[in-house]
Amino acid sequence: MQVKMNKEIRGYSESVFFGLSMRQFIFSLLAVVIAIVLYFWLKPLFGAETVSWVCIVGAAPFAAMGFINYHGMTAEKLLATWLVDMATPKQLVFKSDCLYAQLTEEERKARERREYKRHD
Repeated sequence: MQVKMNKEIRGYSESVFFGLSMRQFIFSLLAVVIAIVLYFWLKPLFGAETVSWVCIVGAAPFAAMGFINYHGMTAEKLLATWLVDMATPKQLVFKSDCLYAQLTEEERKARERREYKRHD
């Protein structure tokens, strides 16, 4: 008998329904509800193929939100972080950390002074 153990204990999530965690199950259920509502709302207005594509496009973001996990952040935390990052732009300035340039700066300045005096 083998017991699967996550290498990282924080990566553990308990399966609640159908092998999904509670979060995944709730967002999947929400996606199904959204698809059903869109289907019955748009069926009288459009054809079956168009309605089916709209249902897929409308439900996909909600289904994905239950499964997205990036650097330990859930989808809504990731979205909030991204919005804050976009709302507060930072000016990036390149500054070289060339150790060789720092060590030879005095020699370079002395050479420039000698060249300047020589041309006078």
